[in-house]
Amino acid sequence: MVVSLLVAVTIPAMIKLGNSARSTTTEDQLVDIQTDIDDYFDDNGFYPDSLDEIYNPIPNDPWGNPIQFLNHATSHGKGKWRKDKNLVPINSDYDLYSKGPDGKSTSPLTSALSQDDIVRGRNGAYIGLALYY
Repeated sequence: MVVSLLVAVTIPAMIKLGNSARSTTTEDQLVDIQTDIDDYFDDNGFYPDSLDEIYNPIPNDPWGNPIQFLNHATSHGKGKWRKDKNLVPINSDYDLYSKGPDGKSTSPLTSALSQDDIVRGRNGAYIGLALYY
């Protein structure tokens, strides 16, 4: 019984700790990718249409999913832009994010599918968990 209790408490704590470390790694990764995207802009005068113009292959987050990028200048409408609780876009230039541990996401950060995403917001002034944006 004691062993079962220890397992029941320890395993979820280890999973949470592992996801926390992966989230921090992803935040660092997004900062590096943001720098590369901004360097691309400085060299070309415009942002890339997709990350494959900078990377081959497109980088994966620590959960094995490709990092997501959306250039607002070349997207058709604002439907796919990441949005805050008021459905206002969180960036005016481009969206850059990881779909997080569940590998799922939707446009509004308030959606249950988006809460674990690691996002770039305020044109790069915020990089962190969508839940806290």
